[in-house]
Order: sequence, then C-alpha cells, then structure tokens
Amino acid sequence: MKLMTKIAAILCSTITPMLMVHQSAAASEFVGVRQIAAPSKERRGNLAVTLWYPAYGGGKPVTLGESAFFVGTDAMLEAPISPGKYPLIVLSHGAGLGGTPQAISWIATPLAKQGFIVAAPTHPGNTGANRSAAETMKLWLRPADISATLDAVEQQPLFENHLEDGRVGTLGLSMGGNTALALAGARIDPIRLASYCDTDALNPSLCEWVRQSGVNLHAMDMHLAGRNNLDTRIKFAMAIDPAPVDVFQTDSFSKVTIPVEIVNLGKQGAIPQTALASGIAKAISKSTYSMIEDASHYSMFAECKPGATELAVSEKVGDPICSDGGRLSRLEIHKRLIAMATEAFSRALKPAL
Repeated sequence: MKLMTKIAAILCSTITPMLMVHQSAAASEFVGVRQIAAPSKERRGNLAVTLWYPAYGGGKPVTLGESAFFVGTDAMLEAPISPGKYPLIVLSHGAGLGGTPQAISWIATPLAKQGFIVAAPTHPGNTGANRSAAETMKLWLRPADISATLDAVEQQPLFENHLEDGRVGTLGLSMGGNTALALAGARIDPIRLASYCDTDALNPSLCEWVRQSGVNLHAMDMHLAGRNNLDTRIKFAMAIDPAPVDVFQTDSFSKVTIPVEIVNLGKQGAIPQTALASGIAKAISKSTYSMIEDASHYSMFAECKPGATELAVSEKVGDPICSDGGRLSRLEIHKRLIAMATEAFSRALKPAL
C-alpha cells in the first residue's frame, strides 16, 4: 500500500487553488461549500475545515480538488443551505496526494447532494508546503482533529436548526480510515507504530519518506499514542482501504460497539497487508466487510485528466496514480463507492420514514 508521499513535494506547483472559480453553468442539484476554522487545543491553533451541504440557488460556482493530474468537483461557494435537517458526516482524508479535504471532494459532494452535511478538517502536516513526516506519523492526533471539527460544526450558525440531533457518522479514506476506526474505539499500539518503518515490508513509499526526513519512530514521544480516541457522538463509521491497520491493539477491536462498514480495494491476495482489513472486520461485532476487486488504493484519488499518466512519469512521481485494478473505470469505481457510502450512512443515520 502506498500513500503517495513521494509526490508531496510537487503538490504546491501542481494543485490549483483550493476553491478555483469554475466558469461552467451550475448544476440543477446544488451543493454549498465553505470553510470555517475549528479551534484545536491539541494542535495549538485552528484547523481549516471544509463544509459541504445541501443548497439551493446562490453562491459562486467553484471547483475543488482540481490539479495538473486530476479532475475537480463543482460546488457553490457560500450558497444558502436548503431548508430541512440533515445528518452529519465528519470526513478524514489520507496522506500525500490525498492529503486535503478537497482531494476527496468526489465523494463529499455527492453525499451532500444526498442529504448530508459533510465536514472535513485538513490534518496538519499531511501534504503540501507544510508536509511533515513526523506529524503525519502522529496518527493519534487525527481523531482529535475530527472531534474538534465536530465541536465547531455543532456551534456553526449556518447549521442552526439544520443538524439532525444525535445523527453523526464518520468516513475515512486510507489513513483517514485508520482515523475512523480510532474514533469508533480502536486503539493504537505504540510498540507496533514505533516499529512500523523498521523495514520496507509494510509501506515502502511512506517509510522511505520517513527515513529521508530523518524521523526515527522509536525516538518519537508516543506516550499518548495508545490513548482512547473514542468519540461517543459518532454512531456509525465507514473506512475505505484503511491504512495502516496493522498498528492497532488487536484486542481493542472487540470493544468497538458502534456499527462499522469496511471496504477494501483490490482482489483477494493483492491487497497490501497494511490495508487488509478483513480480519479486523471479523473482530468488530457490528461490522460489514466488502471488496471492490476491480479497484486499487489509487482509486480513491479523483479521475485522472488526459495525459496525467505521462505527466506523472515525467514528474518522477514513481507511483501509478491513474491505475485501477481491472475492467472498471475510475468513474465507475467512484460511482460504486458513492452508492455504498450513501446507502450505509442513510441506513445508519437517517430517520426511518
């Protein structure tokens, strides 16, 4: 499993501004988007949080997540929210190329269209100019980012009388999947995390970056790594290709009490061990596990633009960022993941009709 850390250095020059003005006509189904700040005592500052929500006419057309490699997703900047109450999904992004909320707008925007408010913080240090191998490997801080985001959303004037009380779920992709499992009650094993990069067997791309950055995981202060990050406000969790899953305390999964849905991308035997979550699903009492065999870990990125494969080669990216696992296109894989997420969160969070 590769987390795209090799290409983080080129992101600043290839990713367009986070909310790039888009000239095409707005779609008939509107999604509003805006940013807020979430105070974080643990990060000693504010987290940048992106919000998506059901909206009607108004706002400024924007495109999120577009880069030299990837197609962006349209939304309406600061559009008014549609009348009604909506469940909340707090979303956790991955590291490297997937290390921003905007990079996973392809799944956040459709969920908002389906009647959810979606909120995603930018986990500090995961990508871009401020990337940091040390901060990225502090996995125990990510769940706290989500909890701080939840605090801020609950106090957001825009959503006054628009949040369904007690109906909160979390969705995580890649390293964000690790975060989602931690929010559900799984706990990191500090010894396993400290030894994660002793060899390249588990995650060569990530661990090469860690070593090149001069980070010694054995020397890192991990006295908080094994803490309980359970957030009891979260009633359902979904993790897509969660990684790393092999740094948790094995017995902690049996203590997870909320429903959890886990999706792996790839064929049996081809999923990297550090992302393979079938065993974890068996250990969680209320879990559902599925696979999309015609997908790969790279399928969590947005659709590639024409020529992106060649550009990646010329930029010495080193990873097949536009490669999926089989006969399905990335658009088809995304449609399947969006349908799975919509069905799962609707079942778990929306009031019965």
